[in-house]
Amino acid sequence: MSEHAEANGGHVGADPQVAKESKHEQTSRISDAAKDAASRYASTAAQQTQVAAQHFVGEPAKDVLGMLRDYARQKPDVAAMWAFGLGIVVGWKLRP
Repeated sequence: MSEHAEANGGHVGADPQVAKESKHEQTSRISDAAKDAASRYASTAAQQTQVAAQHFVGEPAKDVLGMLRDYARQKPDVAAMWAFGLGIVVGWKLRP
């Protein structure tokens, strides 16, 4: 093989500049494809995280509030005393 062919990766008659640009273009295309894939995966992960957060934060909060309402309906005197006690503690801590 001639020196020119060896320098061009074994391609006889290939211009070294064209081969270099071709490798750069391939690397660029692969890099762009990887960036696109990473962006899609990140977007999907963000959406799934939001769905999970809405479920695991929102649902238990609704359940706890519902249980507190039921308890307050069953035992209004105890619920009133808890509300009064919490009000005193919070008011005491917020006083200047």
